[in-house]
Amino acid sequence: MSSQLSGVLTALATPFASDGRIDEKTLRRLVDRGVDGGVDGVVACGSTGEFAAMSGAERRQVVETVVDQAAGRVPVVAQTGALSTKEAVELSRHAQAAGASVLMVVTPYYEPLTLEETLRYLRTVAGAVDIPVMLYNLPGATGVNLSPETVGQLAREVENVQYIKDTSADMAQAGQLIHRHGDVISTFVGWDSLLVQAISEGAAGVMAGTANVIPAELVSIHRALRDGELDRARAEWARIYPLMDAIMSAPFIPAVKAALNAAGFPAGEPREPVLGLDAATAAGISSLVEALPRLSAAR
Repeated sequence: MSSQLSGVLTALATPFASDGRIDEKTLRRLVDRGVDGGVDGVVACGSTGEFAAMSGAERRQVVETVVDQAAGRVPVVAQTGALSTKEAVELSRHAQAAGASVLMVVTPYYEPLTLEETLRYLRTVAGAVDIPVMLYNLPGATGVNLSPETVGQLAREVENVQYIKDTSADMAQAGQLIHRHGDVISTFVGWDSLLVQAISEGAAGVMAGTANVIPAELVSIHRALRDGELDRARAEWARIYPLMDAIMSAPFIPAVKAALNAAGFPAGEPREPVLGLDAATAAGISSLVEALPRLSAAR
């Protein structure tokens, strides 16, 4: 299917100030960093953005800030899933009113739902808004895996369910979504280190927290794959892979922030109870950032 939303989407980190409040000025700079790097969209309040550690008011603030700063230059995806259907509907209606282009909806992530409960939740939230909805399959956190068959069924039933972010890290599952249900839903793979495989397989795009750190590099690789320049894509991927692997192998949120800090971009620390990286891991990521000339030159 032809898809309006495609390419590299940055799962934005949320910078926090030393007093724990959202650092809105730095968040705006982070949006610009991605747009200037050529990304095809930005995502507010995703997992990399630490939405689960925010109040509802803070999530609204982040969405409003990101939409305002993007200023129509790229689409804004707002993650509006919540522990209750009522809150998810409220956040979704707010994001639509604020100007988000697409809503991304994770299923409740404390008590694993039955399939019937999951589908009822998703139908209700999607039915409360008029803009496209992206399902967010995050089985490691929700305890529920949205199978390709379930996703295809829902997309055929609910008109505005048009995208899925699959963070199962299962390329076989992503392949089934792409090839069995690509006529009704566009698949974004949400596992950064699978970028080359995902785009080569025919995914609409990738949603990457590492795009906070290396937006231009990921965009360049995506464009090379899209244009059939596989050798160039592989060469560029090999150059950034050590940093990608280090971030993906560490606790992800603090690793992204550590890499941003190492690149001279003050993203601050994660919000507790998540803690920053240990000194050795942070030093390893910092040395890999310094090994990439464009990143170290930006410090």
